[in-house]
Amino acid sequence: MTLNYIWLGFFLTALLVGVVKLLGGDASAFGAMTQATFDSAKTGFDISIGLTGVLTLWLGLMKVGEAGGAIGVLAKIVSPFFRRLFPEVPPDHPALGSIIMNFSANMLGLDNAATPLGLKAMNELQTLNPEKDTATNAQIMFLVLNTSGLTLIPISIMVYRAELGAANPADVFLPILITTYFATLTALIGVALVQRINLLDPVLLGWLVGVTALVSGVVWGFSSMPRERVQIISNTVANVTLITVICGFLIMALVRKVNAYEAFIEGAKEGFQVAIRIIPYLVALLVAIGVFRASGALDLLTQGLAKVLALFGVDDRIIPALPTALMKPLSGSGARGMMVDAMKTYGADSFAGRLSATFQGATDTTFYILALYFGSVGVKKTRHAVSMGLFADIVGVIVAIVMAYLYWG
Repeated sequence: MTLNYIWLGFFLTALLVGVVKLLGGDASAFGAMTQATFDSAKTGFDISIGLTGVLTLWLGLMKVGEAGGAIGVLAKIVSPFFRRLFPEVPPDHPALGSIIMNFSANMLGLDNAATPLGLKAMNELQTLNPEKDTATNAQIMFLVLNTSGLTLIPISIMVYRAELGAANPADVFLPILITTYFATLTALIGVALVQRINLLDPVLLGWLVGVTALVSGVVWGFSSMPRERVQIISNTVANVTLITVICGFLIMALVRKVNAYEAFIEGAKEGFQVAIRIIPYLVALLVAIGVFRASGALDLLTQGLAKVLALFGVDDRIIPALPTALMKPLSGSGARGMMVDAMKTYGADSFAGRLSATFQGATDTTFYILALYFGSVGVKKTRHAVSMGLFADIVGVIVAIVMAYLYWG
């Protein structure tokens, strides 16, 4: 499945819905779609430009980390695992370090740091790509694991819940952690099966069991402490880790007598170039998604899904949260808006409010990541990346619903 068919599908579906409404005497859909093209194009441009400063900062810091040897140390620690997960990547390739840093930032909920690190990793993986317009196995594995959105500390979601009056903003922490871990594990297994990676390899299996034990330990640790402390501890861990990483890079550069300032400037120069390069890809996909949403197609999809669920006797309490789940693969800001709307309408501590928050934290924005990461390196043929990413999204939705019933009845 290529982005071309997905892109056309959004537009053609929106056009069909608009024509049906027009024949019924409602011409407003075409006006909304037209406005959406301008709004979404501006949003895509703003996002790209907004990334420039963050990209400049983190690509500069990554260059300092590489020159000082910090990235190499991190890569050596987890290289046995990543060598088996990314067999096409040489053990000493700098892409491994960037991949590790990206996953670490994602797990801590540090979105502003994770994106530039992910773009750097994708660009480094592209240097190993013999067919520059076609995604490699390593790029697909990396992207799908990103779309599965493994996050240990969903800081932003807890902040929104606090602002909207939740009695305990952190009560979604454990359901989100369990949901996002299952989505990530499923994505990893799915891509590994397609790419014929041996999941029974002792080293790979050992790491998976170890990470599962770590996640279980985090779940147990947070469940055994007063819940009002969860958000404070989560914020502290994320912030301390971030500053520690930055200082660690600089200290190692100092010890190894590396000119950290010059290394930073060298890496930072790449930030602006990457930000400019992704603009066309991001605008193209965001405009298609905006038109799809403005036409009313997403609302029709939600209503249709609700009726199907009703036929099977599914509890209708999940229906108000479904727009968040349906929007999440398409637009992060759109899904966030749906989550906030559900919490405002039904209450932050309602079943729908909590479930929408769990949907928001379960996975990442599949099509945004596709456009951003593949666009940054000019990959057009995505192979099985889309299907595997959406598979992880579906698993995340199912597990989120199960967790909602387990935790909130």
